[in-house]
Amino acid sequence: MSDQVLQASRPALSPSRAADFKQCPLLYRFRAVDRLPEPPSTAQLRGSVVHAALEQLYGLPAAERGPGTALSLVDPAWERVLSEHPDFAGDFTDEQRTQLVAEARALLTGYYRLEDPTRFDPQSCEQRIEVELADGTLLRGFVDRIDVAGTGELRVVDYKTGKAPPEARALAEFKALFQMKFYAVALLRSREVLASRLRLIYLADGQVLDYSPALDELLRFEKTLMAIWRAIQSAGVTGDFRPNPSRLCNWCSHQALCPAYGGTPPPYPGWPGQMSGEPAA
Repeated sequence: MSDQVLQASRPALSPSRAADFKQCPLLYRFRAVDRLPEPPSTAQLRGSVVHAALEQLYGLPAAERGPGTALSLVDPAWERVLSEHPDFAGDFTDEQRTQLVAEARALLTGYYRLEDPTRFDPQSCEQRIEVELADGTLLRGFVDRIDVAGTGELRVVDYKTGKAPPEARALAEFKALFQMKFYAVALLRSREVLASRLRLIYLADGQVLDYSPALDELLRFEKTLMAIWRAIQSAGVTGDFRPNPSRLCNWCSHQALCPAYGGTPPPYPGWPGQMSGEPAA
């Protein structure tokens, strides 16, 4: 087996799974270890369509990235996303599909009030990043967009297409900034470049949030990621992923299996390294 295949099969820390563990260790287990299915919500599918359209848009020459072109990319983006979720193809009526596509077009139209994609060329879109930290923690994720200025300054961009419920908005904002710092640490270690700006583009709200991280801040955050991974490894060996009930449980797809609500989790399948015959994490 090649080193690349072994690396890809190793358990790794992503920004979403790290946030899951901080929110509720049992939720992390359900998603990362048990890999229980979660049907995508309409909001998630709409966001995937918008992301796919923007990725295709930035694959075109700058002069061709006008609003009309962006809108023309929505239908093929929808077909691409639906091909990735074929089980849900029959779950949408023509009316629901029309509404979802119209909402995606509205978000893309609003995007042009926040940025002009004809005026710059990103270095990459939907960039996969993977890097191993000094203690062996493996970071893995996908960055929506990376911009590099002529002077070498690096900007990390992430598109947000949904509106969080008021009671979950603070957590959504925390997760968003957590995600961006995660990417900044990964790029710092893989490229040895400090991101000068982390940009969150909220398409539904029509807002742009820019944040400039300091090196000392990212080094502290790197230690936080290492600590989270050590805690995950410890729980992975013992199978002790405990629930952490909160108001966010109302949006959990696995509440029926949660002991906090009288449910019983499925038998613990073991940590991925143990299941594949590799040394325990």
